[in-house]
This record gives sequence, C-alpha cells and structure tokens, in this order.
Amino acid sequence: MGKKDKIGKIKDQAEILSFTARKKWLSIPEEFRKKIEHNVWCSSCRDAVQIEKYAVKETRGGLLLQGICKTCGNEIVRVVD
Repeated sequence: MGKKDKIGKIKDQAEILSFTARKKWLSIPEEFRKKIEHNVWCSSCRDAVQIEKYAVKETRGGLLLQGICKTCGNEIVRVVD
C-alpha cells in the first residue's frame, strides 16, 4: 500500500469520527494534546515523531489516534488512556 493509499484510508476514517471520541479528545487540555501529538512511536523511524492527518477513535482502553508519521509518511497509532 503506497503513501497516497494510506492517506486516503486515514482521511476516510476521519470522516467516521464519533462525537464521543471527539468530545473526550477535546476535553484534554490543548497543551497536553499537543504533547501527545508530538510523542507517537514510529517503528520505521525508530523514534518518537509527530502524528499528522489523524483520526480519533474510541476503544475500550481509551482513545486511539491513527494517522501518518510526519517524518516518513508511514501509518502510526497512539493509545491515549
């Protein structure tokens, strides 16, 4: 799957964002949301990177951010509990 396919996949998922997940994500202070966005592990870069074009999903354990690594363009995820 190419980078364009991944971006299209993520963009489509962002449109299915639940109101509950969005409400929970926005209830986190902006300062902490920014820190979370800049601290996502990328297995390709082998480092903490910034997540871009992400969707927020609700899971049993909390929230899941699913998006694209700003550095290499690979798909990355972050669990926020």
